Amino acid sequence: MNSSERYKEWLDNLKEGDPIRDELLRMANDHGKIEESFYKELSFGTAGLRGKTGPGTNCMNKLTVSRATQGVADLICEHGEEAKKKGVIIAHDPRHFSKEFSVLAAEILAGNGITTYVFPDLRPTPELAFLIRRLKTISGINITASHNPKDYNGYKAYWEDGCQVSAEIADAMYEKICSHGYFEEFPRVPFDEGVSKGLIRVLGEEYDRAYLDEIESLSAHGGDDLDLSLPFVYTPLNGAGAVPFAQMLKDRGFTGWKIVEEQRLPDPDFTTVGYPNPEDPKAFALSEKLGKEFGAELLMATDPDADRFAIEILSDKGEYVPLNGNQTGYLLVNYILEGRKSAGTLPENGAMVMSIVTSPLGRILAEAYGMKMYEALTGFKNICGRIPDIEKDGRTYVFGYEESVGYAASPNIRDKDGISAGMLVAEAAAYYKKQGKTLWDVLNGIYETYGAFAEDVCFLILDGIEGADRIGRMMDWIRADFPSEIGGARVVEKVDYLHGYEDIPASNVLKFVLDNGSTFFIRPSGTEPKIKFYIYSKRDTSAKAKEDNLALKKAIFELVEAVE
Repeated sequence: MNSSERYKEWLDNLKEGDPIRDELLRMANDHGKIEESFYKELSFGTAGLRGKTGPGTNCMNKLTVSRATQGVADLICEHGEEAKKKGVIIAHDPRHFSKEFSVLAAEILAGNGITTYVFPDLRPTPELAFLIRRLKTISGINITASHNPKDYNGYKAYWEDGCQVSAEIADAMYEKICSHGYFEEFPRVPFDEGVSKGLIRVLGEEYDRAYLDEIESLSAHGGDDLDLSLPFVYTPLNGAGAVPFAQMLKDRGFTGWKIVEEQRLPDPDFTTVGYPNPEDPKAFALSEKLGKEFGAELLMATDPDADRFAIEILSDKGEYVPLNGNQTGYLLVNYILEGRKSAGTLPENGAMVMSIVTSPLGRILAEAYGMKMYEALTGFKNICGRIPDIEKDGRTYVFGYEESVGYAASPNIRDKDGISAGMLVAEAAAYYKKQGKTLWDVLNGIYETYGAFAEDVCFLILDGIEGADRIGRMMDWIRADFPSEIGGARVVEKVDYLHGYEDIPASNVLKFVLDNGSTFFIRPSGTEPKIKFYIYSKRDTSAKAKEDNLALKKAIFELVEAVE
């Protein structure tokens, strides 16, 4: 069926008075809107389903969520009665319809005879990932669009290892999902009835405590080693992080911090920030204002589901400087290794994981402390998915991260975790402050010791059908016709991951190594309408590295944007 036929099918099958049908009627003469809403079905990307909320097969709504949940239920039922008893844990963020979609999913799972665990309110994504392993459930579902704008929502699916579903499980789920129509009557038990029958179980505070205990166990230093009066600011960006982050800081004894009050409570419209992505420096506007009022040395932020984490630090000139995900990664890798070594808790046969598009400086830092650095595709189902390989090799997992402000410090929390990253950064800042150093001093010391790197992660946003098609044409051209010389440097190595490379599975990623020491990667985003570029240069000085990186970025963009 084409978009118009799908539109008519939905209009014909929905009852009068249904809010989705009312929305369909309002778009009756907007053929562009109909095309965008129905030209395809949502499919599993690097983080399950994700799309704008609204009517249509390409949007997040009660019909797409119901169909997805029944597909997940089918796969669980196929694994037998034991899998059904193990059950599924469901979480949600503060977005529009997140609570409603989580209740709907719980009711359908209960209708299929599957034990379902839910939280009394919103919770961070990493807490869900932790409790999958703690409760030994077969699966997990989180209704969240992470850091996307307010008109998005999503459906993250997890499996019993605590990771987001692997490609194999995702494909199996998607096959089950596609076997159903949108207007089937799926088995469903009303929420209150499910609770009374024990099919739906509401989790108590002891599970929140277990999650925080796991985070706090990651500490390398405490007590007299730290200056707990360190002044800093934290913002949850109106998401799920406020309560657990504040409790973690209280538990650790930090006394000099403040929260951005305007962004403390959940807000599905993200009124105070607009685009709630801590990777974007504009998200720190209110944090900077508050920080300047009382002399904060560090600003920290988590995104709406508290899995992403970013910081700004005070420079030697007294200005707040936003760090990219690679730079925060350097500080975390350096502190975890240095801190645990000084505390005598660094494993002899340790290992870390970073994504293939993350700065090579991370590997240099790890290897300086005798760590083996494993690589993985982007996304924490891939990064944390390497933990079994690490254990099979007889090594101890220490840390995993990627450039897009995601960090995983515990083998028992197999997703990126903004709460634990925040604890470790606050601890690091307090530890160095006790020694008379700032994070700015430490970062520049890393560059001085291991090499002056520059890091640029940039992208082109190309929305809609035409945008997706153009991204495809760009990747085709880059793969086939990218020049052998760019920005005055020669391409000495090209790696195409499309069919896999060494122990890395297949992915639509290209890597280029230049003869002047620069490296860059190009890939389309799996969850957003973007083509992304990761550009790294190492030079004698940071200023020269930044200059060359910017020139390379300009040259790459000129070539790629010429593709119509």
